[in-house]
Order: sequence, then structure tokens, then C-alpha cells
Amino acid sequence: MNNKNVSPSHSRNRGSRNLGRLIMQLRRLERHPQTFGNAGTLTPSEIHTIEAIGFEGAVLMSEIAARLGVTKGAVTQLIVRLEAKDLVTRAPHPHDSRGIVMSLTEKGKEAFTAHEEVHVDFYDQLRTQVSEQEIEIFEKCIEKLNEFLQR
Repeated sequence: MNNKNVSPSHSRNRGSRNLGRLIMQLRRLERHPQTFGNAGTLTPSEIHTIEAIGFEGAVLMSEIAARLGVTKGAVTQLIVRLEAKDLVTRAPHPHDSRGIVMSLTEKGKEAFTAHEEVHVDFYDQLRTQVSEQEIEIFEKCIEKLNEFLQR
């Protein structure tokens, strides 16, 4: 089909439908736990919390909440689950007696690395189907979509 024959409203509707399908796919993925290395099965919320703590660790609970865009109460619940799975540890902040810092255990670092590999594999697969220029456009569109949704 030639793009000259496509009406502007048809293109908008197609874009809207595709965005709707993408959102539904993301919601479906968010409901399915996955295995990351020897860490066992982790929910998307758990692995994203591990990602927010990062490989270097020593992150305040409030910083994790800000990175994830959730409340400190929600982070506390996630941390309790991750501690029970021996993936994170809590420690007092070295300079602020009110603060608690989170770090990944060795098992948590393995999950972090395995999750990073999932992202690398995604981009490797994407590169077989689209050009580097299209990847740059894709990334820019995702960035703008995120900005729009944060308003």
C-alpha cells in the first residue's frame, strides 16, 4: 500500500492501535516472573528494584523509590521480599543515622548481570531487523513517550 493513499486519520488510528497493543504486551510481561541466573524466579518489580540498586549498591531507600517512581512503602515491601531471597542487604548509612542503604548480595549481582544480558540480547535481535538510525529513532521516541507519560 502506498503511503500517499493513506489518510492522516488512518495513520493516527494505526499508531494509536499499535501503541495500545504495545501497552497491553508490556502489561502482560509485567505479570510474568522470569528467572535471572541463580536468583530464582523474580517478578518484574523485584528485578527492576535490583536494577535500581545497581551493581555498586549503597543506595538509600528514598533514592530507590525515586528511581522506580513508587512510594518508600512500596520499596520497603520489595526489599523485604528480596532480603528473604538473599538478593539484597540493608545497612545503616555511614554518615546519617536515619538512613538505610541497600546493596546487592553476590546472588543479587548475578541477577543484575543476567537482567542486563536480557537487554543486550534484545538489542542484538533488534539490530538484525532494523538499522542503527532506526534504533536511534526508536530510542528517541521511547524517551519522548516516557517524558509525555510522566506529565
